[in-house]
Amino acid sequence: MEAKAKLLGHPIHQMLVALPLGLLIGAWLADVASLATGKAGLPEVAYWNTAGGIVTGLFAAMFGFIDWIAIPLNTRAKRVGAWHASLNILMLLFFTMSLLIRRFAPAHLPSVAAFICATAGLGVGGVSGWLGGELVNRLGIGISANAGVEAPSSLSDAKQKQDLTRKR
Repeated sequence: MEAKAKLLGHPIHQMLVALPLGLLIGAWLADVASLATGKAGLPEVAYWNTAGGIVTGLFAAMFGFIDWIAIPLNTRAKRVGAWHASLNILMLLFFTMSLLIRRFAPAHLPSVAAFICATAGLGVGGVSGWLGGELVNRLGIGISANAGVEAPSSLSDAKQKQDLTRKR
């Protein structure tokens, strides 16, 4: 099933998820490095990466929701997509709690509670990421109907659709 929200022939949700995941994983790694070394600046990196990861995660979720709406009802893909979305919301809530806990002292070592929230968010995000892979790789969600080893460029596919629209 092809994604409904696309840019230049590619699913927008799949393009966007790398940014929040990278930021949130980077935030957690900055926390670990900060706790291990006490190096100044790392807690602030974790704080701003967390804030950026939450914002970009919400942005990516909008396009995931558009694609999820198009999945046929009463299918395994619809159920897996619902779990994927629910776990992503839980992950963002854990990271939001971590951000709120540390909001008054972003330049200081993370508190145990803030680090536990971020760690829980990372764990939940890992399970959700696996479910996202299941949606794409096993259930074919977001895959072009023209996919294959000899498929034409997605840009030529977009041009063909534009030409068809103009002819109508």
